[in-house]
Amino acid sequence: MIIRSKAPLRLGLAGGGTDVSPYSDEFGGAILNATITKFAYATLIPLKQDQVIFKCYDIGQNYSFSDVDVFDMSDGKLTLLKGIHNRIKREFNIKKPLNYQLETFVEAPPGSGLGSSSTLVVAIVAAFAEWLGLPLGEYDIAQLAYSIEREDLGLSGGKQDQYAATFGGFNFMEFYADRVVVNPLRIKEKFIHELEFSMLQYYTGTSRLSSKIIDAQVTNVTSKSVKSIQAMHSLKELAYNMKEVLLRGKLNEIGNLLHESWISKKNMADEISNPVVDEIYNAAISNGALGGKISGAGGGGYMMFYVSSSAIYNVMNVLKEFGGLVERVNYYDKGVITWKAR
Repeated sequence: MIIRSKAPLRLGLAGGGTDVSPYSDEFGGAILNATITKFAYATLIPLKQDQVIFKCYDIGQNYSFSDVDVFDMSDGKLTLLKGIHNRIKREFNIKKPLNYQLETFVEAPPGSGLGSSSTLVVAIVAAFAEWLGLPLGEYDIAQLAYSIEREDLGLSGGKQDQYAATFGGFNFMEFYADRVVVNPLRIKEKFIHELEFSMLQYYTGTSRLSSKIIDAQVTNVTSKSVKSIQAMHSLKELAYNMKEVLLRGKLNEIGNLLHESWISKKNMADEISNPVVDEIYNAAISNGALGGKISGAGGGGYMMFYVSSSAIYNVMNVLKEFGGLVERVNYYDKGVITWKAR
């Protein structure tokens, strides 16, 4: 028996960063995101011999372990995969050895800003749930994935990625100290088609260490930086505005909202932008983009732009001159799925 799973990556359209503690705990956060046709894949093959084998095809790393009960995390290698194994054993009080081969692949590099690491955790947790018959609903999978990353492994970050990958589609999410509320949005199909035509995503060719940027953001909130907190208040309000615009089909307003989000986001922490990112952004705006922002924590990875329909190909050509990858955006309306193969 072979268990496979795939979970979609996401674009954060508005409110990014307000899902990070302590801001979300104290003020409540709000984010509007949408999943796209890029995925994290996991294949889990149960083994009879006392082995755990990890094969990470996207990053070219393979490891084999014998007689594993709980992983020692001290070597710092493949911490996500080991952390998931340890938490599954502990959370569900599994006494017998778990022997398996786990193969993974993510269609975006680490540090891309599309939530790749968290999406992979969701895919793996879902594969374990399918294999072991674990009683996990959508909220359970997302919360467990979040807890593994943020609590068990101490990785900096927010909450949106795990919930986006689990639920899929266009969602307006609210984040509080004790709960997350996912509100699926029923956006008319014609609006989604027009959004896909007018949106571009651009991979800068550089990844960034999101934890440093998020740590700076957390420090600013903890130290009661008025500038940073006000910027996050503005980002949260823009998430509500973006929801209204999408539901009503007022797509021409998206560019302005993305631009306002970008200005507010840069005020959260100095590390969010840099001269290269600013140059790319300004070139796109000068050639017909109505607005844009960086995806994820910032500093590099993917950028997104909403472009006037008459200028879409001109902006594509301008972005190509910077040497990165220009892509059209295709949205995906499902969350994580699992299936069995033989």
